[in-house]
Amino acid sequence: MISIKAALSLAAAIPALVPALVPASPRPVQGAEAPAGDTVTTERLVTEITGFLDAEVAAHLSAVPTLNPPPALVLGVPTKGDFTWGSFMRAITDVAALTGKRAIAGRDVPETLGRLGLIEARLGGKTFSQLGAALALREFGTDLEANPLWRSLTRPERREWRELLDPGRFYDRERKQVIDLPENYFGVAARIVTMDHQMGLVDRDFADELLERAAAQFRRGALYTDDSLPTGRFDRYSQEYARFVYEAAGNVGRRDVQEAVAPSLTAVMRTWWDLVSPDGYGYPWGRTIGAIGYMDTMDIVGFLAAHPRFRPAPLSDLAGAYWAAWQWLQGDYRRDRHLLDMFGFGRGNYHYMTPERQWQQTTSFMAKAAGSLRHLQAALRQEQVASFPARPPLPAVARFESFRKGDRPAGVWLVRQGALRFALPFTTGPKAGIADYLPAPHGLPGFAVPVEQFLPALVPYLELDDGRRIVAGDGADVIEPSADGRGLHAVWRLWTVVGGPPARPVDVGLTSTVDWAIDGGTLVRKETIEAARPVVVRRFEVALPTTAGDLVTHWDGSQRFDRLVGDEARSEVVVEGSSPLDVSAKATGDSAVGRGARGPVPLILMYSAENLTLVPREPFTWIVRYDVRWQARAGEAASTTFGNR
Repeated sequence: MISIKAALSLAAAIPALVPALVPASPRPVQGAEAPAGDTVTTERLVTEITGFLDAEVAAHLSAVPTLNPPPALVLGVPTKGDFTWGSFMRAITDVAALTGKRAIAGRDVPETLGRLGLIEARLGGKTFSQLGAALALREFGTDLEANPLWRSLTRPERREWRELLDPGRFYDRERKQVIDLPENYFGVAARIVTMDHQMGLVDRDFADELLERAAAQFRRGALYTDDSLPTGRFDRYSQEYARFVYEAAGNVGRRDVQEAVAPSLTAVMRTWWDLVSPDGYGYPWGRTIGAIGYMDTMDIVGFLAAHPRFRPAPLSDLAGAYWAAWQWLQGDYRRDRHLLDMFGFGRGNYHYMTPERQWQQTTSFMAKAAGSLRHLQAALRQEQVASFPARPPLPAVARFESFRKGDRPAGVWLVRQGALRFALPFTTGPKAGIADYLPAPHGLPGFAVPVEQFLPALVPYLELDDGRRIVAGDGADVIEPSADGRGLHAVWRLWTVVGGPPARPVDVGLTSTVDWAIDGGTLVRKETIEAARPVVVRRFEVALPTTAGDLVTHWDGSQRFDRLVGDEARSEVVVEGSSPLDVSAKATGDSAVGRGARGPVPLILMYSAENLTLVPREPFTWIVRYDVRWQARAGEAASTTFGNR
């Protein structure tokens, strides 16, 4: 018998071998909820977060003994990752503004920020590094002659700062393109250039030109921005991009641009509220997830506090989501190391989130927490909200939200029905067929995909006779939600080649028709694959990755029932096929396929069939039923046990 939990315990018991794998404090369980009826006072929110940030930023600054040269390590981790010093600048700036302190850890804040900016200037810092510098400088006033940060610099150092604040480091003004970057970086460039104009560093023409380029998708009527035009990549960056362009337009008084972006903000904020989890987690699919999903919630609530016209819910309810996200991040924070636990056991990260960025991500968390709290506490006090629910009172949801119409539509099915909650996206990822972007129920209790891995997570891979693996993804040919939002019909006539270029679907002579339905506490997925001509499928394979630590299998005649038991959920899974499917279970350990965005994915159930010959009028059908509310039947006994409770 294999015990997954025993394997995890073994790892925790060998600190000399795996010191970075064992959290110093327990992390909140994915999807964990505060007891209904609990409330938090505004005073507690402000006092707790301010006290934490005040102490931690001081600890971080004390850990940087010198700025010339900058240390290669801080708090035992590298500092050479992207945005390192710019993020630290932003953290110091926002915490100083929140606390009203002019000195932190015995160091003058404006002078220290000036030195940090010189580090980024000399390292060629771009994008978010530049944004951190611009925000830091503007915090001390737009009149640079009276700005204490600017006044702390010599004339040559001011030239270096001007170069640092030039968006031309990543924006090609002649071609009007960001250089080798996704579309959301137009929002970053727009914020930088409009702040530059506020401080007299660039002329108005440049600010308006770049702002208009950043607003182009909104000017064309897009509610959700494609982050990789024209492939149809939609994820968390749609809401961030909209916020950034709106704020940039506000910097230079461009109400016309703000009004062009306003419909998008109304839409994306409603979608975020409909998919946020009870523990404050935002978008459960796509890139840059994990802790950033919780930081997003804090950022978004801070924005909504300052801009009430876009609120999808009352301020007190939004504060509940903010508090829940804060609590998760506190559980993820290693107080003994003063770092977020990005690389703990079973934690996955996109390839660009290297260990060199652990300190940067931690200070970015502090910056976002401090900046958002400034807005939130002002709104709570102005609107006389003395307390709010510790668990956000999230409404029931069952609807489809369209991202793009046309020949290859994109969108997301949003469901929150009691214990059954998920977001099922139809969109394109940076790599064709990776699990993070498959049209699967991301956020479903007990279900979690490994980060940036090629795994057929509830969406099959079909290996063809020519060796290609295909998947029904990258949008769809047809998406038809039911009138009540409790079901969805999708069709793929064109398939994506796994590992190939994204958004280049191919015709292989097969059509996949998928029907999703909600049946009480059960989610049902039925897929029928039909052939227009004979097609040999060497291997049909589909996976169910789960956060459960235990698997118990029961049989009722020839029907197999798999019970998945974990801290987050107790689920029952039934899979049937018109041809027999082999079933296997894999314990993942700390391998790549066992690393989820918010914690381990310790177990994967695999369903497969070999050498299927599909011919016209003889479709292959398979069905999965996922019940999140099962209870063991009286007198039942397990025939197979995987793990132990």
